[in-house]
Parts: sequence; C-alpha cells; structure tokens
Amino acid sequence: MPGGGGGGGGGGGQSEREEKVSMELTEEILQSMEVGMAFRDYNGRISSMDFHKASSFLVTASDDESIRLYDVTNAACLKTINSKKYGVDLVCFTSNPATVIYSSKNGWDESLRLLSLHDNKYLRYFKGHHDRVVSLSFCSRKEWFISGSLDRTVLLWDQRVEKCQALLHVQGRPAVAYDDQGLVFAIAFGGYIRMFDSRMYDKGPFDSFSVGGDISDANVVKFSNDGTRMLLTTMDGKIHVLDSFRGTLLSTYNVKPVSSNSTLEASFSPDGMYVVSGSGDGSVYAWSVRSGKEVASWMSTEVEPPVIKWVPGSLMFATGSSELSFWIPDLSKLGSYVGAK
Repeated sequence: MPGGGGGGGGGGGQSEREEKVSMELTEEILQSMEVGMAFRDYNGRISSMDFHKASSFLVTASDDESIRLYDVTNAACLKTINSKKYGVDLVCFTSNPATVIYSSKNGWDESLRLLSLHDNKYLRYFKGHHDRVVSLSFCSRKEWFISGSLDRTVLLWDQRVEKCQALLHVQGRPAVAYDDQGLVFAIAFGGYIRMFDSRMYDKGPFDSFSVGGDISDANVVKFSNDGTRMLLTTMDGKIHVLDSFRGTLLSTYNVKPVSSNSTLEASFSPDGMYVVSGSGDGSVYAWSVRSGKEVASWMSTEVEPPVIKWVPGSLMFATGSSELSFWIPDLSKLGSYVGAK
C-alpha cells in the first residue's frame, strides 16, 4: 500500500486523499491510465523533474532554460524562473519545497546551484565538476546531496557548505542515488552497482552488484520507497531490477536503446510493485516486478525517451517530453469501479 502523502488538509480533502491512496494499484488500473492533464507551453524538451516528498509540489527543468514549479493537487503552474545565463539540466528539491539544486547546461560552467524559488535568489554555488553533471540525488533525511559527472567523479555535498565533502573517482558515466532513509547511496557504472554506507563512504563500497553483463553506460539508478529493490537503466535500453540487500538480479526489461545525449528514466510505483519507464522511441511501458511481465504500454509520436516519475503516494505518474503530462486511471474503463461511489 502506498503511504499517505504529507501534512493533513481540511475535512473533505483529507478523506478523499485517503480514499484515493487506499485504492491499491493493480494491473487493471495501470492499463486504464491515460493523460488526465498536460501542460504544453514548453519551448524545449523537459530534461528533469522532481516531486517534493512531503508536499504537493513538482519542479521541472527544460531546454527552454526554465525552471517551473507546479502544485500537483490544484494542477497549477505556480512559477516560472528563467536560467538564461547557465541553462538548466537536472533539478531536485531539497528538504525545503522552496529551494532546489540544479545543474547547468551551458557547457562552460559546471557548478551546481542552490536556488530559492521564493525570491529567485542563488543561496549557494557548488563548484567541483569539470564536465556535465548527469546524475543528482538529494538525501531526504539530511542536508546532503550527491552528484555524478561525465568528468568521472562523484561528489558528496552538504548543502550548507560550498566545498564538497568527498570526491570519488569512477571509471565511466556514473548514476547515483540515495535510498529513502539516507543510510546508503549507490553509484552505478560499467555493469555494476556499488553500495556505500553514508557514514563510512571513505571505506569504499561495502557491496558491489553485477547487472548481468550489461556494460553500456548507466543512466539512472533508483531505490524503491521501502528500500528493498533497486532499478538501473542503461543506454542499451535495459531496465534492471535488483534485490537491494542481496544484489540478486530479479528481472531485466528491454526497450529501444537511447542515444548518447538522451537519458533513459524509469520509476517504481509507490508500492514498489510496478516499474514505469520511457523508451528510446518515446513510448512508455509498465511492468510487474513480481511477474517480470509487461502489463501496459503507451505509444508516442515523440522520438526521445520522456523523463518519468511516479507521484509520491498517489495513483498518478508524470512524464516530461516536449510537454508535461499527468497520467491517471480512467475509472470508466474499470469494471469493478463502474457504479461504485
């Protein structure tokens, strides 16, 4: 069962939210999902997006050099901030929904920036990378974040300090992620996922998991909400799902490979039972983690993989391509819910 979202609202809204979340995700519900709302006012592809874990906010970064803040509950764009000087590539919330960390896309300044969305002010610059940052993950329990770059380094940061706390060298394009508890982080490259203890990372990885001989470039690595599973996507169009304690490869799903300047993204559903993913041909797919089988697919006229994220604690996921789309179940297609209140 997905966990209920952040703070409680007033009467009716709270019970409605509980009702919505308590509807367990099934294959039938997944198959019924379609775009319920889309924002089409982008002048470039969406390169990254992030949901705040404890509020209803979503932030997007786009090739039109904009950062946009949305209130998902009210399906409203609250703010657009332009980053014309630096461009914007990857973006993630800090623990505070009013601040984000983002990477640039101008090719001459690889600093990361801590930006206040409230008054559009830079609070801090994080300098250390010398090539494009391709992976970024914030630790929700601490003030830390981690970044991986094409310069073959992974840097660990405390958002309160400009200087990086640690530098790790890697042999390839790195994908990085913290688990939800902030106890461990993963660095994937060269066919392996390496696991580090957040408090003792200087001792090196405490475990290393193979992903079945796929040595193509790592794209994204993620943990399920409960931390029991991980996924890794690669440029070859493979989505590997592993047991995050034993490192066992549970299943591998195949989609169209992606080009070197694209990123294949996938996301666990809140209950960790399903994976939704983009594809090198722009399509979206869903698989059951338990059976390993494809349960749904949505074809697209796009030609690049969308960024894709599941909305925390909700029966909804979002995709970002040349537009931002929110996917919701069409209850009229569900026999068991037709006629229900």
